[in-house]
Amino acid sequence: MARNKPTRSQYAMAQAVREAYASGEEDEVLEPLVLVDDFRKPVGRIQDGDYVIFYDIRGEREVELTQSFVDEEFQGFPTEKGLKVSFATMIQYDEKLKVRVAFPPLGEIEGTLSQVISEHGLRQVKIVESEKAIHLGFFLNGKRDEPWPGEERIIIPSPRIESYDEKPELAIAQVTEAILEKIGDEGYDLLIANFANVDVVGHIENEEAIRRAVEIVDTNIGQVVEAAQRSKMTVLVTADHGTVERWLYPDGAIDTGHTDSPVPFILIGPQGSRLREGGELGDVAPTILQLFGLPKLPAMTGSSLLENGPPTKPDKSRILLLIVDGWGFRKEIKGNLIAQAHTPVMDRLQREYPFTTLKASGKAVGMPAGTVGNSEAGHLHLGAGRRIYSDRLRIDEAIEDGSFFENEAFLWAMRGAQKDGTRLHLLGIVSFYSSHGSVDHLLALLKLAKRERLKEVYIHSMLGRRGEHPESGARYIHTVEEAARRLGLGKVVSVIGRFWALDREENWDRIEKTYRWLVYGEGKAVRGVI
Repeated sequence: MARNKPTRSQYAMAQAVREAYASGEEDEVLEPLVLVDDFRKPVGRIQDGDYVIFYDIRGEREVELTQSFVDEEFQGFPTEKGLKVSFATMIQYDEKLKVRVAFPPLGEIEGTLSQVISEHGLRQVKIVESEKAIHLGFFLNGKRDEPWPGEERIIIPSPRIESYDEKPELAIAQVTEAILEKIGDEGYDLLIANFANVDVVGHIENEEAIRRAVEIVDTNIGQVVEAAQRSKMTVLVTADHGTVERWLYPDGAIDTGHTDSPVPFILIGPQGSRLREGGELGDVAPTILQLFGLPKLPAMTGSSLLENGPPTKPDKSRILLLIVDGWGFRKEIKGNLIAQAHTPVMDRLQREYPFTTLKASGKAVGMPAGTVGNSEAGHLHLGAGRRIYSDRLRIDEAIEDGSFFENEAFLWAMRGAQKDGTRLHLLGIVSFYSSHGSVDHLLALLKLAKRERLKEVYIHSMLGRRGEHPESGARYIHTVEEAARRLGLGKVVSVIGRFWALDREENWDRIEKTYRWLVYGEGKAVRGVI
């Protein structure tokens, strides 16, 4: 454990986070903090026989940390020998994980765009860099891992760097090269590609890097569209959600999160097409099927965006769907880093071709009203062609109707800890706005633990900057510490930036740092009231 001088406060962990801010740290990459007792011994570490509830949602970034605790064949880094932990997760992160799942998946979504394309004997290829591979594969295919017959996936490795603002171009050159190659191959009927830059770099507080990312993407859109037009392909350009088109809160603070803005939708060919207004992401798949002249399945309840239908059906239809990740649409210039960037290609396409905007947040993507969009929900709806109710909405409704407090997985963990005389650990993001979870879910678990008369409940909190005001983390931790004080149960014993804990690129050094924080108490010592 790092030998730092402990601090002491009634709300010790919230105070420690504020002190970290004063020394130049911020929520997303906050170095681990660990509560210690008067003898400098870490409090509330995960020990053999303990029970853990990982209450995050979404899941793709939670897999690696969960693996390190439950996978007997785990080889990412050395783990504590003989440590057996009983694990429950809020949703299913991966079907191979040996955990109890509180809200299991409702099953694969049938009748998606990729399924219909496959069943009609057409070939499709999806091209993306690894940072967004799960979105263009698993989520776009309706939470299906395996490709459909006739589906190919090309995944370009994202650069392995400390922070993506160091290289705002990411791997876009290689992605574009792969797109151009497949445009030239008439054996593929549908090409779907993702440019990740605007979303990925947009989460970092670096205005110049974001502008650079926007402009790089604009240039590459131009290359791809030009090649597709030469090959007489129909091109659809859209996005999954917004980010940097609203980079400032009303008070002027920087907002590095997703937004509730609509996203652009541009149709390049066939001639004479018109687009209707009032669309949403779930209308894109029906539009593509109509352009192909294919029927949609009854489950696909979205509606084509073509106001008049394609005037003529070419003998050999080929379509490119280009998803410009994080490119939201907003007319106001102030705080709009897309509007402030030099984007001659997108500007021209919006002027010269049929253009509309699509709803990409809130109820339109199966989320609670007023919530921002995200890549998971965005790609899911682009592929599903209908509204799919999110895990967050399911959980929120379960809390409201009381079924949350009778959930079998939660009761298994809490009653198991009580029966075995061990401890319960609540692990996850602490935020109101993160797509990875909600502090409300944590507070509901604390109330359930109180009802079940548990004695030892330890809270291990992750903080993030995305979608939050600067230095929000300390306020969240204070909220949780105050709730635990009022309940007379639970203690925040660990805080860390989500950069270290939530990874999907096998950056095992980050996950190991998080594991050692949880198990051995490695981090800055924080002395509080025990």
